[in-house]
Amino acid sequence: MSNAKAQKSVLWDWLTTVDHKKIGILYLVSGGFFFALGGLEAILMRIQLMFPNLGFVSAQTFNELLTMHGTTMIFLAAMPLLFGFMNYIVPLQIGARDVAFPFLNSLGFWLFLFGGILINLSWFLGGAPDAGWTAYVPLSSEYSGTGIDYYVLGLQISGLGTLISGINFLVTIINMRAPGMSMMRMPLFTWSSFVASALILFAFPALTVGLLLLMLERLFGATYFAVDFGGNVVIWQHLFWIFGHPEVYILILPAFGIFSEILATFSKKRLFGYSAMVFATLIIGFLGFMVWAHHMFTVGIGPVANAIFAVATMAIAVPTGIKIFNWLFTLWGGRIQFTTANLFAIGFIPSFVMGGVTGVMLATSAANYQFHDTYFVVAHFHYVIIGGVVLGLFAGAFYWWPRMFGYKLNETLGKWFFWLFLFGFHLTFFVQHFVGLMGMPRRVASYLPGQGLDSLNFVSSVGAILMSVAFILFLVNVVVSVKNKSEADPWDGRTLEWGIPTPTPEYNFAQTPLVRELDALWYEKMHGNGKLKAAEPLDDIHMPNGSILPIFMSLGLFIAAFGLIYHVIPVTVIGLGITLGAMFIRSIKEDHGYHIHKEDIKKEEGVG
Repeated sequence: MSNAKAQKSVLWDWLTTVDHKKIGILYLVSGGFFFALGGLEAILMRIQLMFPNLGFVSAQTFNELLTMHGTTMIFLAAMPLLFGFMNYIVPLQIGARDVAFPFLNSLGFWLFLFGGILINLSWFLGGAPDAGWTAYVPLSSEYSGTGIDYYVLGLQISGLGTLISGINFLVTIINMRAPGMSMMRMPLFTWSSFVASALILFAFPALTVGLLLLMLERLFGATYFAVDFGGNVVIWQHLFWIFGHPEVYILILPAFGIFSEILATFSKKRLFGYSAMVFATLIIGFLGFMVWAHHMFTVGIGPVANAIFAVATMAIAVPTGIKIFNWLFTLWGGRIQFTTANLFAIGFIPSFVMGGVTGVMLATSAANYQFHDTYFVVAHFHYVIIGGVVLGLFAGAFYWWPRMFGYKLNETLGKWFFWLFLFGFHLTFFVQHFVGLMGMPRRVASYLPGQGLDSLNFVSSVGAILMSVAFILFLVNVVVSVKNKSEADPWDGRTLEWGIPTPTPEYNFAQTPLVRELDALWYEKMHGNGKLKAAEPLDDIHMPNGSILPIFMSLGLFIAAFGLIYHVIPVTVIGLGITLGAMFIRSIKEDHGYHIHKEDIKKEEGVG
């Protein structure tokens, strides 16, 4: 075992890193790129729908854009961006030096990235997938081109990485909490990440099975969905939504955790009803698995099943309502600071409530027959995902940026960004409720004039353009704020991540902290000397070595996917050989990591 970390070039260091902080930043950069790509696809669609009978893009291209927009935003942007925060922040919040399995953490990221690249390469290799992000059969199994093959295999590879990461977070949170941090002393972001990881563990296998069946049907002639051969097309819908609905909570729960941290910090109060918030999170996670068939009311599963799933769906409003009221009571009587992060958190509450109200409307199975497949559903979905998840991502970015990058984003630019984005968001999607109620179906490339849809679609497109301008403002902010260096605890924070130096040391905590109460750092500020108490003497710290093998494992699957798509067996064999070879090397190569000497730690911490 080495006592020192080997010197590496910057590029090699990032390619081989197993440090949870760097992997978190890699997730944020990659997810940010895909977020911009998905946003561009959305803008192209809104330009096409800005005026009736417009020929800006063809109907086929429109189908590809809407499929890729949904797929990119859900699988390649929202989830990785949340994983970025979870990777960077959760180990710090529980007082750990890394995640439980650093190598697997790296493998999870590279699998996600290669899967995402594979899906997007379809644009240049015969056409992108065009059957909607839900890929309903038989449209996806019988009538779509090779783009769906890229979708199936790209999501399989990417989904494997997500599953690995979910398991890693579960083990990390269960096993690696600092002394004194009981489950009921964990910050809400860690709690919500824990529940979201459990949802990943149980939801993703359903998607994996569905994609496997679709792959076997498309590439090897199986007949799981072919009605003529005794197959059943509804099986796909069940498998997809058994994954798909918990996926909404996989996205929204970490965002809830971000808002909980921010509202408490900038209200200068302990989060109201902490225990109730924890149990509401657990109940939402549990009920999230009980409601998948509300996406299938019009399939014909019968009135009894419709009624059961309708009631279960409405029941989710109860724990969600508890959370809303607790956030409001956290603000009540607090010394509220209207920072950009807090503005996003406050703006989230009414926006998400609107998405929740339309959700209850859609849960009414009889009324759902009228709303189904109209723009009303599009409006509801975006009020939940943008009003909840995207606002949460931006809130988290402004809140944790100083911790992750060592500088604060400009608050003036940030507030311009917030108001422009929020205004554009409501302008885009609020009118879509009415477009839907007037009967405009979703996923159509055009519409006729004189149906009362012209002006509302124009307004919606203008709103989308405003959101794009706002996002560009955010990117400008990231660049111009670089010199705005931050202190270690710029927000007078409450949780452990604000109790360590900035930039964050490689080993996180020189000494594992002792947690004496919920909001551990705040407790030390109020009842101690303001610094974290140590649970161990200062000593050498063991760290894991980096490895290039996760890239090769992922690259092998990436190559094998091309062999499967184009039925070139040698390419498939070579790809799988690379993956298995890398796994074999990992199995036989002894790697004991290295130590950071305590004298070096003292020097870095400025003690002794």
